[in-house]
Formats: sequence, structure tokens, C-alpha cells
Amino acid sequence: MPFEVYYHFQPRWKEELVCTCNEGSFCLEYSMGSPWVYLPSESSWQQKAPAWAANHWSSLKDQLESWCKAQNSPLTISDTAPVYSA
Repeated sequence: MPFEVYYHFQPRWKEELVCTCNEGSFCLEYSMGSPWVYLPSESSWQQKAPAWAANHWSSLKDQLESWCKAQNSPLTISDTAPVYSA
């Protein structure tokens, strides 16, 4: 049974949301004028995510949904959402 990966989310001034776990980090788009987080769709994630995070989409999505709800920031899942190096 795979272990659960826990993410920490930290907004960064470049309209990025830094996502960090014990395996590494990456950035998602986080528009700050009107706070909004963009996550690639699961199929797109496989192409864009760091290799170590390729199998984390479901866990990341669940944790990100909770974080976004607490921040009152909508989450959009889109094939075109980017993933950046942290």
C-alpha cells in the first residue's frame, strides 16, 4: 500500500503556489488579483509533473481542494494549467 504524501502550500509573489512535500516541490499558477488556483487535469499532470510526483495527482487534488476552500480561493482543473519548477 503506498504511503500518503502530505503537501504544504505557500503562495509566492510571482503568482505561483509553491507545493512542497518530503519528495520535492513544484509551482502551480495562483492568480492573486482574484485568488484562483489552476491544477492540470489528471491526464495532463502525467505529462507536466515532476517525475517523482506523477502518481500524486489524486492526493494533491484532494489536499489542494481543502487548502483552496480554507483560503476562499477557487480551484480550476484544466488541461492547459502549467506546472513550474520551484
